[in-house]
Formats: sequence, C-alpha cells, structure tokens
Amino acid sequence: MPEGEGGLHSCLVLKASGLFVALPVESAMETMRPLPIDALAGMPPYVLGLSRIRGQAVPVVHLAVLLGATSSAPVERFVTVDAGGRRVALAADAVVGIRELGAAALGELPPLLGTVQADLVEALGVLDEGLLVVLRAARILPPDVWKRVQAATAQAQA
Repeated sequence: MPEGEGGLHSCLVLKASGLFVALPVESAMETMRPLPIDALAGMPPYVLGLSRIRGQAVPVVHLAVLLGATSSAPVERFVTVDAGGRRVALAADAVVGIRELGAAALGELPPLLGTVQADLVEALGVLDEGLLVVLRAARILPPDVWKRVQAATAQAQA
C-alpha cells in the first residue's frame, strides 16, 4: 500500500458484517447505491453476479461473505474498485469514509486467518475499537473466477 507523509496510508473504510474493511484510496473508483444484479451460475458464494455499471458488466463481490462472515447486514452501498486493471463492485453495509492509517496501527498477519484468503489481506488492525481488515484490491477475485466472469459476460453479450 502506498505510504503518504509521516508513514500514513490513505484508505477508504467500509463496514461489512461488523468489520471495518480498508482499501487503498487510489484503488477506489466510485461509491453508489446498489444496482440490480444478474446472478451467474458456478461462481463462488461471494460473487453475487454481474451488475451493469456505467454501461459495463461488472462482477459484484459481497464483502462480508468474501471475508468469511456467516451473516451480514443488508447491502446498502456498492464501491467500485480497480482490481488490477479490472473493475469490481464491492457490496458493503456502509461506507465509513476516508481515514489516514498509520503503520503502527496495522499489525502483521497471524499465521492462520481462518476462512479469509491470506493473499487477499494486507494487514489487520483496530479502528474505533473494531477489527480492521486491510485488503489488497488487485486480489479480490482470483484468476480462475475472472475467467469464468469473462466467459459469462461474453456469452451474455452474444
């Protein structure tokens, strides 16, 4: 994550099933109300389907499910992010805002993250007495899921 002045990182903070989730602010593109979603067969449970955003079919990832939550609040916001040159919409409970996070507030990853994919999480910390998970935006969807999303998108456009 790019570091700013004084070792601070600018992050967009979201809320997902009681967790605070931070993304590098430069990867965030837009926040919006949830849009209609067309389901896709054969996707992992955290991929809700495709939504048409600014004329493009964009995969929608349920952030709470991605992080292993067993229950979640209703999705109130979509946040589109640049995930390694591709657009993904994150479905979240809320957008908290932009925060400057110091490296001292973020800890090393424990050896076992349970159901969370270790390569997806950059750091863990605490924000306002809640658990903070810092994500690597470029790794939100693994390559095999991208291939299936692209195939489904091409099929839908045919």
